[in-house]
Amino acid sequence: MNTPKRYTITAALPYTNGPIHIGHLAGVYVPADIYARYKRLTGNDVAFICGSDEHGVPITIKAKKEGVSPQDIVDKYHAIIKKSFEDFGITFDNYSRTTAKIHHETASEFFKTLYDKHEFVEEVTEQLYDEEANQFLADRFVTGTCPKCANEEAYGDQCENCGSSLNATDLINPKSAITGNVPTLKETKHWFLPLNKHEDFLKEWILKGHKKDWKPNVYGQVKSWIDDGLRPRAVTRDLDWGIPVPVPGGEGKVLYVWFDAPIGYISATKEWAEKAGKDWKPYWKDLDTKLVHFIGKDNIVFHCIIFPAMLKAEGSYILPDNVPANEFLNLEGKKLSTSKNWAVWLPDYLEDFPNQQDVLRYALTANAPESKDNDFTWKDFQARNNNELVAIFGNFINRVVVLTNKYYDGIIPESSEFSEVDNETLAAIKAYPSVIESSIDRYRFREASQELMNLARLGNKYLADEEPWKLIKTDEVRTKTIMYVALQIASALATLSEPFLPFTSKKLKSILNITSSAVEMSWSDISTKSVLIPSGHQIGKGELLFSKIEDKTIQEQLDKLEASKKANEAANKEIEPQKDLISFEDFTKLDIRVGTILEAEKMPKTKKLLILKVDTGIDTRTIVSGIAESFTPEEIIGKQVTVLVNLAPRALRGVESEGMILMTETPEGKLVFVNPDTAVNSGLQIS
Repeated sequence: MNTPKRYTITAALPYTNGPIHIGHLAGVYVPADIYARYKRLTGNDVAFICGSDEHGVPITIKAKKEGVSPQDIVDKYHAIIKKSFEDFGITFDNYSRTTAKIHHETASEFFKTLYDKHEFVEEVTEQLYDEEANQFLADRFVTGTCPKCANEEAYGDQCENCGSSLNATDLINPKSAITGNVPTLKETKHWFLPLNKHEDFLKEWILKGHKKDWKPNVYGQVKSWIDDGLRPRAVTRDLDWGIPVPVPGGEGKVLYVWFDAPIGYISATKEWAEKAGKDWKPYWKDLDTKLVHFIGKDNIVFHCIIFPAMLKAEGSYILPDNVPANEFLNLEGKKLSTSKNWAVWLPDYLEDFPNQQDVLRYALTANAPESKDNDFTWKDFQARNNNELVAIFGNFINRVVVLTNKYYDGIIPESSEFSEVDNETLAAIKAYPSVIESSIDRYRFREASQELMNLARLGNKYLADEEPWKLIKTDEVRTKTIMYVALQIASALATLSEPFLPFTSKKLKSILNITSSAVEMSWSDISTKSVLIPSGHQIGKGELLFSKIEDKTIQEQLDKLEASKKANEAANKEIEPQKDLISFEDFTKLDIRVGTILEAEKMPKTKKLLILKVDTGIDTRTIVSGIAESFTPEEIIGKQVTVLVNLAPRALRGVESEGMILMTETPEGKLVFVNPDTAVNSGLQIS
């Protein structure tokens, strides 16, 4: 297929058991949106499709924990996720959900078609069963030790440590996630998709047909799976949450989520087409359509082996032209974890950085995990904003707009004869669309974002070399030409930035007053038109596109993560076992009294120690306490504390400590005093 008539672009369906974080954006949704926006800008017919995956077992687990129904969970998070996508400018033509009636009908029909064509194998197998819960255990309801890497927290479908795909019965020492019991094996009937039947087709289609145009990380994982030998995979499960199996003998069973979820792309396209008055079939069944799946690496096997095998077995659907899966994004050197709150959630980001969606979109694109796992750090985020968006892109636009308003009351001046530098600069502008196109069409979005920034760099260099703010004093005619050329660059940036920085693009178009159809330009206009923004055109007043992010703001984000880290450590900290029994006589030897801190100061050259003067009621004594990281000296003066007063003195850093202040820790790891809840006299004994 040379020039597609249309594009069907899908983005992985997110699980509706929690909000979206930056890993999801970087891995799937920002690159997919860049691609879809670019294809629309270049005049293509695009269906950009996504929706909530609402039948996953993690949803039923969350529902059980919260004591609500699975429908309550998916309704809550579907709304949150949908709003996050809208807030970040992800331009889905349709964002649907797999609990929708049209999806149930589409998935059931797809299953029945394969069933009637005898594409499934029906087998009675032994599955793990929880006797106490009286139910078969879906894969995510089973945890145990991974047989490949010995991770003790592997799930029944996948080990998140080594990435291996598993069956629940593969786990060593499996346990039920519902009751904690060791499950038994019990016979049950299910339908399987015989992937081994499709091995020859997959070898020909992928290993030969896409060896040169698919990303190496995707091709390599697919080859590894095929080389290992494909086996039948169950398409049904014993569950009560999902799409009922629509054939005789399917009572009490549902379609396995990995089978119904990718069909969600088709049902969401049907839903969109119905609303838009279109025919959905060409977007999935016409060979002149280019189908592209944007996913993360944990979904490669489903989109490159299983779903294509399903489509091939059905017989009337096209196959994906490409599956440009990204690797994982880590956060500050650690793997993103939703359960441990080691993440940057999109609703939280917008609360802390209002109207700065493009800053995050740009930082994630410029550092995207396209070929290997990459690391998001707040310092890099700050540097991308301050050193690139503010200092390069924003600085150039601000200079151009301010000078145009200052010299010409915002009216674009007439140009005179172009110099060699002018002609080179104007020619360079014309080249940028094809340069950026080439990168995007090869799914190199990092590269494309830097080419966009290079156009802004070109503008800055042009102004710095020509110095119109100096030349205006001696050569007004030449200055007009310089400003005219600079405004052509600004105009090109307004359009070419749209896929990457949609909110900035909209603001810049408004500043340049090029939002009306009379002056608005298409992507191709930048390469073909000699004038992008004409002389005599009135632009608006200057407005900062980006603002500097201060160190204090970044430190607040780092502090949030540190608090999450401490909370996780506290949550995972094992309770110390009881110490050996002591006699009552041993206990009576302890002299514990209420004391009052009179003075406090930091011990020089230490981080943890404070030197305290404490009124114990019987005397005033010095006690050295390792609490300096939790309290300042000023905030504890006058505080009543509990003191072990008959502890033998001990020298610490040359200071003799005569007692011990009793402390404990909060779940977040913060020290707290063990003290009376009402004021009492110093010296009173505790017994």
